[in-house]
Amino acid sequence: MAEINPPVPEPAPGQPQTEIPSVKPASPEKSRMLSFTEHLEELRKRLLYSMISFGAGFLVAFIFSEQLMDFLTIPMKYYPVIQMHNPYIAFTAIKKAPSLVFLSPTEAFWMQMKLAMIAGLIISLPFILYQVWRFIAPGLFTKEKRYAATFVLAGTGLFFVGASFCFVVILPFALHFLLTYRTASLVPLISIGNYADFCMKFLLAFGIIFELPIIIVILARMGIVKPETLAKKRKYAVLFAFIAAAFLTPTPDAFNQILMALPILILYEVGILAARLMVRKKAPDAG
Repeated sequence: MAEINPPVPEPAPGQPQTEIPSVKPASPEKSRMLSFTEHLEELRKRLLYSMISFGAGFLVAFIFSEQLMDFLTIPMKYYPVIQMHNPYIAFTAIKKAPSLVFLSPTEAFWMQMKLAMIAGLIISLPFILYQVWRFIAPGLFTKEKRYAATFVLAGTGLFFVGASFCFVVILPFALHFLLTYRTASLVPLISIGNYADFCMKFLLAFGIIFELPIIIVILARMGIVKPETLAKKRKYAVLFAFIAAAFLTPTPDAFNQILMALPILILYEVGILAARLMVRKKAPDAG
């Protein structure tokens, strides 16, 4: 059926022509909104793909679980020494490194299973982050969807940097302190379960904490927080960083707490800087 436009009234003599405001068509990027059922179906599909990738990573990690366990014992066998010349950090072998034991018939097996699960999660992390992006992508503009590769690479890279920092710096210092502090008359008898749990909790915690810039950028992009507000509240971030370091650092000495707090503060500033850049890019796009 043909569309009939209403007649335009003629202007009176001496008056300007009346302009009829034009209706801007809806953006094709936002014209189709997913229903609640479609959101659930999309979530189910992304969870299924993530579980498949996790299962594949678990199988690969379980095949090499014995080698992974040997690798996890490195912080207990080598101690980092800070020097004033190159190399600035040297690793010295500990002469009497304690040996791990298992206290029940199933402890060693279940610990290798748990280690394979954590390693499988880390192996499949890039694919899981990609599935997260695919789930939130329908609500984004085309220009925003181009950040998918950046999101996956930055999220994966920051997690590995955080876990590596913990493995190379925090764990050796912590284990050396805990195993030598007033223990001259004691013999350490550490079970494989307790040791692996101790290491994996800190590796995961540091990996997640190093995702702070990504979290800040996402919150700023969604309009929940503003970079200017985060910059003004910097003093509270400093307080939070040292409180978090006190809880996360396994030793009570101030040196390890500073080693933990400084990366958090640096990541906070990096997140503010990245959020400012993203918000500036968003303003011209919105216009």
